[in-house]
Formats: sequence, structure tokens, C-alpha cells
Amino acid sequence: MKLLLTLLLLVNFAGNPDLAAIRKMYADVTKSESNAKEFVAKLAGVSNNDDKILVAYKAASILLDSKFEKKLSQKIDRFKEGAKLLEATIKSDPSNIEMRMIRLSVQEDVPGITGYKKNIKEDKKFITTYYASQSSALKAYLKDFVLQSKSFSEKEKQFVK
Repeated sequence: MKLLLTLLLLVNFAGNPDLAAIRKMYADVTKSESNAKEFVAKLAGVSNNDDKILVAYKAASILLDSKFEKKLSQKIDRFKEGAKLLEATIKSDPSNIEMRMIRLSVQEDVPGITGYKKNIKEDKKFITTYYASQSSALKAYLKDFVLQSKSFSEKEKQFVK
């Protein structure tokens, strides 16, 4: 009986990653390939039916992982897979500010040749407009993103200060 209970608890905790831990990892994901690979591995078990924010982070992890593919065709396929998943996730909940932040963070870092930069202005405006109405924890997370973002000018960053 104890073994069964232990296994049940292990399965429950091993299932979906904790959103706070994912947010913390995401802030450092581009600093090294090992950080990126750890992030990808952490989100590998997330399915399209899970929490939409986790699905958006999984999409970002797929986009990030495409950077490390060796063959160009695999790189392109992986990138398209991640972009398609992220767009579908945002379409399912277009008023989710965190998913908009994820897309903005991806689009500001991808090469222009990908053609995946069309929502930067829209997402900046959305974040600027709805920032004040978010929970304090989410505001702190968004503030950290905005302050390091390449998409916001110093003047535009004033709304988070």
C-alpha cells in the first residue's frame, strides 16, 4: 500500500512542471545551450491539452530547440512546429498576457529571414495596455521581461517602473 501511494505521488509530481519553475528557467534559457536543452526536456511531457500557458512555453522550447538542429530541413520543420503551436495556443486565449509575452520574446530574438516577427508591435501594445491589471507575481515577471527586452525603448519601459 505504501509503495502504491508513493508511486501515485511520484506520478502526480512528475507530470506537469511547476509554472513558477518554468518562468524562472525561461529567463535564463538563452544564456547557454545546456539551459536551453534542460528547458526543452522539462517541457517534453506537456501535451496540447495541458494548461495553455505551459503549452505556450513548450512551443517556445520547440522554437528554441530548432536552433540546435544540425540539418537545415530539420531546423525549419522544428521551427514551423513551434511557431504553429504557439500561434494556436494564443488563438485559443488571445487575452492571455503571459502567452503574448512569450511570443514577443521569441519574435524579438528570431532572425528576420524566418518571417516570424509580425506580432511585435501588437504584443508590445497588449502588454503595455494590460500590465497594470495583472497579479503582483505576474507583474514582477513581466517587469523583468520588459526591462531586458530589445523591443521596448527606454521611454516605453517607464510603464513598469
